[in-house]
Amino acid sequence: MLTWQAEDGHGLEGTRLNIGAGGAYRALSRMVRVHPDGDFTASFRLVVGSGGELQRLSITSATANRERHLTLNRTEDGYWLLDTGSGGGRNEFGGALDIDLQYSPMLNTVPIRRLDLHRSGGDHTIPVVFVSLPSLEVSQVTRTYRTVSPLDDSGHALIELQWDDNSAELVVDADGVVASYPGLATRVGPSTAPAATT
Repeated sequence: MLTWQAEDGHGLEGTRLNIGAGGAYRALSRMVRVHPDGDFTASFRLVVGSGGELQRLSITSATANRERHLTLNRTEDGYWLLDTGSGGGRNEFGGALDIDLQYSPMLNTVPIRRLDLHRSGGDHTIPVVFVSLPSLEVSQVTRTYRTVSPLDDSGHALIELQWDDNSAELVVDADGVVASYPGLATRVGPSTAPAATT
């Protein structure tokens, strides 16, 4: 189990991450957030293929007044299929392979692992599907991930994330999982390794 605490003290995310053979993995995550516009909870399941590509993300968010659902599936021909339970759509989102979920440090792990930034290094500007919470509104954004320093003897790497006019230097562990995202959240508690699957 992995747990992140929001830097402002108003949120938590807990994730069960199962890394399988060949680099494929699955994650189940739950979030709770105290927000000036209204508190909310959210949960999501993600499935990542052996090539590091995000195949499916299912999200549920809930406020005091409403519950929302969204599932995104990526097809072999490069489209994202969106399903809200009462409607849907189909969009390329500029060829995006990754999804960024608002307030979640876990989703940044996906492009970092896919691009092997924590080990091999690199500098990539990529289109990303952005999902806001708790509204689950979807848009296309641009993110730049750049290796500042690859894995060192401490088992950590430093990755710079840039978006709009902002930037943050993410600390990731040997598995490429975000340990610290300045301005957003930091992992807390005992360091429990992701569970292996067969």
